[in-house]
Amino acid sequence: MPLSRLYAGGNIAEMSNAYSVAAEHPLTPCIGICRLDHQGYCVGCWRTGAEIAAWAHMNENQRRFYMGDVLPMRRGESMKDDPLAPLLPALHPLSRPPSAPGWNHTDMSELLGTSIRQPAAVLIGFRDGVQPRLVLTVRTDHLQSHAGQVAFPGGRTDPDDRDALATALRESHEEIGLDPALVTPLGYLDCFDTVSGYCITPVVARIAADARLHPAPDEVAEVFEVPLDFLREPANLRRYTMDFRGRKRPMVEFLHGGHRIWGATAMMLVNLLERMESA
Repeated sequence: MPLSRLYAGGNIAEMSNAYSVAAEHPLTPCIGICRLDHQGYCVGCWRTGAEIAAWAHMNENQRRFYMGDVLPMRRGESMKDDPLAPLLPALHPLSRPPSAPGWNHTDMSELLGTSIRQPAAVLIGFRDGVQPRLVLTVRTDHLQSHAGQVAFPGGRTDPDDRDALATALRESHEEIGLDPALVTPLGYLDCFDTVSGYCITPVVARIAADARLHPAPDEVAEVFEVPLDFLREPANLRRYTMDFRGRKRPMVEFLHGGHRIWGATAMMLVNLLERMESA
């Protein structure tokens, strides 16, 4: 995503240079999202334009103070009355994404052995509003894997992807036409290993209320949304066991509006809910 498209206000050349310098330093919250919100804070790192420009000239103690005290407090204050605020304590911060293996790696190793997991990422995106709604897709029936199943937008990491966030944004744009400029990343969930041999990094984000979604017909049959409150209601989560490759495996699912949300998608949602409860 070009900086000129994402950045709103200020000296673009100065900001671009500041991000390039700051991103090279190990103590930086920069994640490459260069858009300022209505309060003048970057939606990716919560710094002001002036703070970003000054970052490369700060000493280590100053940067640690910002990353450990100033930026978390600023983010928390900004979202204290936000319907998505309960998500924040459950997430890995954008500046410290999780790494493989997945939290279920031991379980998957019984099925897949020690084979290398391919990196992938998905977008767990909540449409903004008084009642935030999770955006999900239904995969087309002709796909080779997981045909007809409910899934998050996302897919395999490409060599040109900078990180999991870049993968999630690129795939979401390709699959459902989601403009990356209308996405505000909030953080990450734990990585998750799948039976198909991937290690997925889930990116949790806010999607602008007015974002228009258009499913790509060769991959996505339908886009639908589920209220966060529905997912948080314990009665809406069903647990059961199933036989898979000769083994009994615990499974979870949600049923909403005629859609069955199960498998890896449901497991990642349960990981989010459990992290929210324990945060």
